[in-house]
Amino acid sequence: MTTPYHPPVKRSVEIAGHKTSVSLEPLFWDMLRAAAAGEGVPVNALVARIDEERIASATPCGLAAAIRLWLVSRPR
Repeated sequence: MTTPYHPPVKRSVEIAGHKTSVSLEPLFWDMLRAAAAGEGVPVNALVARIDEERIASATPCGLAAAIRLWLVSRPR
């Protein structure tokens, strides 16, 4: 795992056949990869699921924020 004090890194993800870029700190990218591996799904599939939950919420935030919130609030 990288140091938590690092600026965001932009990466491309594909959601429903569309590419988009997401900026997350390396620590969150590490957590996202670990969560996807733990669930046995590709990172893109997990991001798509988080995006669906985000859009369905009453007050949707941005995708990067939704990923961060999902990662820190998920049960371990």
